Amino acid sequence: MYPGPWAPHTVIRIGGLEEGVLGLEGKRVLVVGGGSGIGLGVAEAAVRSGADVVLASRDAAKVSAAAGRLGAAATGAVIDVTDEASVEAFFGAGQGFDHIAFTAGDWDIPRRMPLADIDFAVAPRLFQVRFWGALAVAKHGAKSLPPGGSLTLTGGMIAHRPAKGAAVSSAMAGAIESLARALAVEMAPVRVNCVCPGVTRTERIPPEREAEFARFTANQLLPRLGEVGEVAQAYLYLMLGGYTTGQVLQVEGGGTF
Repeated sequence: MYPGPWAPHTVIRIGGLEEGVLGLEGKRVLVVGGGSGIGLGVAEAAVRSGADVVLASRDAAKVSAAAGRLGAAATGAVIDVTDEASVEAFFGAGQGFDHIAFTAGDWDIPRRMPLADIDFAVAPRLFQVRFWGALAVAKHGAKSLPPGGSLTLTGGMIAHRPAKGAAVSSAMAGAIESLARALAVEMAPVRVNCVCPGVTRTERIPPEREAEFARFTANQLLPRLGEVGEVAQAYLYLMLGGYTTGQVLQVEGGGTF
């Protein structure tokens, strides 16, 4: 039986790795937005695959607590991706990483705005963290990545299945995918890709609203919410897949069929 992504002795092996070698053994991984949700899942998966991981967020208490949960292989760091000076200072300290996963998001901004009600003072803020923040990390983090290392961004299925009232969110998610492809050209031979998660069970979905979100997935080929561990494996593949760049990897249970 397959042991699952969180089994203590799971060994992730890619062609070319020796028997028993953990996929990320000896590698340093930065997870921006690693204090919770998918980012924390990526950090946990990377630790289990042998990496030393830095979890970064602007919330010092959150990343410190998250790093403590993961043990000695994880540390926390403070980065505010909406402040380029903060990003520049972090990477300017000379830290080197083999892989960077950008999973940060800002959930305090309204994500649904009917066309007639779009507030042009608010709408641009949807791009501030997930697009402009990702670009700032790419700009200043590029020099910390080796040839063949990777940067993985995070998009959203709203780019592929737009909904009424979500024109700005759809455009933002689509822009992230275009950014990943453009950065793959700009940053080569560093590899740049994007993970596009579907509806995923995180702390953003409280138990009392799970049935509501389950309706969104009822007609999928896999009619259920995704699990953080399942989505995290996509990021690990893109770290380990040395011949993969400029790609958007959808992890969405067959919802686009």
